[in-house]
Parts: sequence; structure tokens; C-alpha cells
Amino acid sequence: MKNQKNTYLKKYSHEFLKILRDSFNQIKIEKCVYLVKHIKKKKKKIIIIGNGGSAAIASHASVDFVKITKTKCINFNDSSLITCFANDYGHDNWMKEAIKHYGDNGDLLIAISSSGKSKNIINACFEAKKKKFKSIVTLSGFSKKNKLRVLGNINFWVNSNVYNFVENIHQILVLSIVDSFNKTKIK
Repeated sequence: MKNQKNTYLKKYSHEFLKILRDSFNQIKIEKCVYLVKHIKKKKKKIIIIGNGGSAAIASHASVDFVKITKTKCINFNDSSLITCFANDYGHDNWMKEAIKHYGDNGDLLIAISSSGKSKNIINACFEAKKKKFKSIVTLSGFSKKNKLRVLGNINFWVNSNVYNFVENIHQILVLSIVDSFNKTKIK
């Protein structure tokens, strides 16, 4: 039994690290850092969106962008907002409506979806384009041909169908933007 566990965890960590290395694009991260600096300088804001685990990533990153980069950043993870807008506009359109009400010309949207197929995230991207956001950054996984992957100005894609691999790598990618902005010291 012990040998099976060790084998599984070795395969798990090996696969995770391989996918992380393949997904970690330094040039794209540096472009995102530049965008955040631009957003901060222009006194605009970052809006980060996601569902489920991606919403948790959005909440975590939102706090770090505000605290560490001193850039205005919001997410839509308030249960009153979600239930009101989903009730009034439908689940597929509630984030689009939130972008309509909270987004401004020149803002930055970071859209996270493991599958890249979440209609509410895709519709929010189209609304951000309509409102002339400065840029859209997408993070997706699963199929290389997912709809979200082509909607951004900068698109990160994780080549995996394992939710926890995709979500954990998305979190590492987003937080590496924060750390790169701040040049967090590494031992």
C-alpha cells in the first residue's frame, strides 16, 4: 500500500510540475505587469472574474493586487450581487451586467475559467470589449480550442483536463504577476 501511494504522488507531482513549466510564460507575465502599471498610473481598475474555484482565485488575487501593487481591484464574489443579477439577467449574463455597471473604459479584465467554456465569463469579456477596456487577460485550460482562449489580448492556457492542476496553475500565474510587479524577494 505504501508503495502505491508513493508512486501516485510522484507521478502527480511530476505531472503538475511539467504542466506548470509548460504554462509559465515569462513574456506574457511581463506584459501583464506592464498592464497593471499602466492601469495604476491611469487610476483605472482591475476586475477579476471566475466561477467556483476560479472565483476563489479571483478573490485572493484581488486582495493581493490592492494590498501589494496598490492598484484598485474588484471581483464580483458578493452573494447579493450574484443572486440579484443572476435572477434578473440569467446565469449566463450576470457577469456581463456586472461589467456593464462596474466597468469603465480603460479598465483591465482578468477572466478565469478552467474549461474556457463558461458562458457568463465569455459574455463578460464581450461586454468589456464593448466598454473599451484597456485589455483582457484570460486564463483557461482543458481544450486548446476553448472559446475564452481567443478573447483576450493576453491568453494563458494550461494543457490539462485536471481541475486542480488547472486552478492551481492559474493561481500561480496570477500571483506571479503580483509578485513580479512588486519584485518579491526570492531566496
